[in-house]
Amino acid sequence: MDISAELAEISSYKGFFALTVGGEPAGWHPVKQAYTDGFTDLIDTTARRYHTSDLRIGASLVHLGHATRLWSPVLACALGHGVVPDLNDLQRADDGAQLRMPEPLGRAADPPSAKLLYRVVVKQHMNPFAAGLRVKLAPALLAGNIASALVGAARALLVARPDLRPAIVAMTESLLDSGVLAGSGVVTGPHLAFRRHSCCLFYRVPGRSVCGDCVFRRDRRSHRR
Repeated sequence: MDISAELAEISSYKGFFALTVGGEPAGWHPVKQAYTDGFTDLIDTTARRYHTSDLRIGASLVHLGHATRLWSPVLACALGHGVVPDLNDLQRADDGAQLRMPEPLGRAADPPSAKLLYRVVVKQHMNPFAAGLRVKLAPALLAGNIASALVGAARALLVARPDLRPAIVAMTESLLDSGVLAGSGVVTGPHLAFRRHSCCLFYRVPGRSVCGDCVFRRDRRSHRR
């Protein structure tokens, strides 16, 4: 089914809710190709941007960002409009992390289920992403990234659509109990404050501190190794 109107509406939320839809195909490639290639181009670029030679950091940050770019439109469409985007032909920009749907296609999911959203994001995309990585990252780190991205997207959706609070909170909690996300972290506050049980490695970036949902304490000295 055509979900042009739904995609246009959620794009007004800005940030990662806005997918490129249609338009000129030049400058894009299938995201499945990027999975097979291990996202090496973007990981190398990210590591250089953060002035680190540790490709694990670049890989973790790219993985976290990609998960957020997936969860955001999927959650917004599902909870706000009862549809789920068809991401089978999803594309990635040749020169960046942006995502594009060649056609505004989706399917009805009213009410949406955590099982469906988990399959669309984790099984169909994040699992192939992890399988193609040239840099080895711990399964717990990868699960924590996906969970952190989920909660971050849910919090952003709460800001854009406060009327959906009960559905957003319920879906987020259900997803955090699903598959590899189970045990990856815990919601610690009414506004979806979250504490993950693994580290995304961001604290290793030169001159950086810990993330808002970091497993470590705020005092940097407490987690030096």
